[in-house]
Amino acid sequence: MNKEEILGMCAKMCKNTLMETLNIEFIDVGEDFLTAKMPVTPRVHQPDGVLHGGASVALAESVGSAASYLFLDTQDFVIRGIEISANHLKSIKEGDVFAKATFIHKGRTTQLWNIHITDAADNLISLVKLTTIALAKKKS
Repeated sequence: MNKEEILGMCAKMCKNTLMETLNIEFIDVGEDFLTAKMPVTPRVHQPDGVLHGGASVALAESVGSAASYLFLDTQDFVIRGIEISANHLKSIKEGDVFAKATFIHKGRTTQLWNIHITDAADNLISLVKLTTIALAKKKS
């Protein structure tokens, strides 16, 4: 598939999910990365008006899990997140944040992702590490 087809498939995956609720949009893909963006609006704010860390973690797990799905053979496997760790380094009140997932480890069973969440000026907002697992699909 070409880039546009891959991003279209990612958009289709988001229908009626948390990703759609948070307005997460997959915007770029390469041979070893996937990038998504999320608008920072009151919908994803903490009570004091800055981006909620949980929304950042949801963005990170969404892009990392989608990347595992894209870069692994998922015909016989499903992908699940099994561990996530986030360091929130800078707050943001408005605009967009961008999450770029790149492999640290691409194993047959487990995958380790580095996910940088940045603002439009490329300031690091959060640094996230995500572990995903490929589980065999149950045969019916």
